[in-house]
Amino acid sequence: MVNKVFIIEDNIMYAAAMQQALANEPYDIEVFHSGQEFLDNLHRDPDVVTIDYMLPDMSGMDVLKKIQEYNSDLNCIFLSGQEDVNKVVEAYKNGVKSYIVKNDNAIVELKQAVKNCLSTVSLKKEVALLNEEIVDRGKYAKIVGESNAMMRVLKLIQRVEKTDTLVMITGDSGTGKELIAEAIHMNSLRKKKPYVAINIAAIPANLLEDELFGHERGDFTGASGRRKGRFEEANGGTIFLDEIGEMDIQLQTKLLRVLQEKVVTRLGSNKSIKLDIRIVCATNKNLGDLVKKGDFREDLYYRIQGFLIHLPKLKDRGGDVILLAEKFLTIHCEKHGIPPKKISEGAKQALLNHPFPGNVREVIAFMERCVLMSDGVEVEASDLIFSDVI
Repeated sequence: MVNKVFIIEDNIMYAAAMQQALANEPYDIEVFHSGQEFLDNLHRDPDVVTIDYMLPDMSGMDVLKKIQEYNSDLNCIFLSGQEDVNKVVEAYKNGVKSYIVKNDNAIVELKQAVKNCLSTVSLKKEVALLNEEIVDRGKYAKIVGESNAMMRVLKLIQRVEKTDTLVMITGDSGTGKELIAEAIHMNSLRKKKPYVAINIAAIPANLLEDELFGHERGDFTGASGRRKGRFEEANGGTIFLDEIGEMDIQLQTKLLRVLQEKVVTRLGSNKSIKLDIRIVCATNKNLGDLVKKGDFREDLYYRIQGFLIHLPKLKDRGGDVILLAEKFLTIHCEKHGIPPKKISEGAKQALLNHPFPGNVREVIAFMERCVLMSDGVEVEASDLIFSDVI
């Protein structure tokens, strides 16, 4: 199905320029020269709408509010002749996806903004089909959970695992992003090739470039030999870049080149090494906020917005907390040489009532403490000692 892009622009020449800029894409484009003309056609459900801030019969903000009343999920892009901070803030609060100032670069920004919006539209259409899919649960034995929220995650993995699409995994710390990345690789066509995981936050910024790209002998004091970087080590397989939001902005420029050109260059070398690689990224931060603060490159941000998988917080996964607690109870009993234990009904209810702000990672540590505190064959509610952050 062809995506519909509606343009609301009273300046006939500018509207023609916008239409021409988007003409090379497979879009069904229509132009409206007034707000009311567009609203009369809103029922035709466009996928993306571009809105001029100043229209002859009403303001673009009035149009936006009408759109929100009709369909709050509709992707809207604002264009304005002025960059007024208050207008920008108001527009974003009312749901616009991009605010573009009509300058020399506006048409280029428009093309990218429309593409980004339609990527979201495509993803939503794909997700809408997930409810009809059956998950092959046996492939994801390491991933514990039967809640609707986790089944949706498994369906997303199943949909993307056989492709080479870049995957971005988001979610709070401790939700299991590493496990999802590993599952994607182990069920991919690259599963017999290397899987390399690197935690960006765990490596000092001055060492990360060498860790990722490697170096040639003599490139710096102590470089006594050639060293492959993580990208080379993962060649043919999958590299997992965990906590990508922690990467220094200068290094982000080099990462962008790797993603775009699929080549890597060791430090101290002029030779580019061709890469055949699957990339999975993860973050527990809002990268959009980092872009606004100038801490994350906007072009890299859009480049890594491939196939998005968001992991829910444990408190939003219902009974999964019991399944996880039982699993780690067994693991910790074996680890400490303690006879198997069960969880009493009272303890289960207490576990369900606790929010577990540290998510799955907190459950792992918590159940080890329960194993050591419990004297009987069952873990009772009295054995549960929650340690909330104050």
